[in-house]
Amino acid sequence: MEKRRILFGMILAAVIACLTGCSGKTKDGNEKIKDIEFTVLGEENVPEELKQIIEEKKEKEFKVTYQDGDFLYICIGYGKQETGGYSITVNEMYLTANAIYVDTNLIGPDPENRELYHAQEKDGASYPYVVLKMQYLDKSVVFD
Repeated sequence: MEKRRILFGMILAAVIACLTGCSGKTKDGNEKIKDIEFTVLGEENVPEELKQIIEEKKEKEFKVTYQDGDFLYICIGYGKQETGGYSITVNEMYLTANAIYVDTNLIGPDPENRELYHAQEKDGASYPYVVLKMQYLDKSVVFD
């Protein structure tokens, strides 16, 4: 009977330690709370002032946030590329206690179609960027 009590106590202690140790909370507040809903905007839906900012920065890589009323716009540009045909994926966008985290990736054109894309552009270059629109949150944005 005593062995069972000791075994039960050890199991209970292990479960409590695991639950408190695996709670997902850290001192620095960088643990994901939830995914953030967002919309990827086409150029025609981007606010005019933001379009001007993008135009000024498009030659080089850029990361810009812009607030307009109840909305936050997060813009990520990858600078001048030699051809067209690029796309951008949003891998993650989530909220932590301290910030909004955004992770994107530039995907190059299919090598077989690279010459086709090159011929379609005036000077062969493109300036890929993405604009993400979300409800405004009073948090800093961290670009991964």
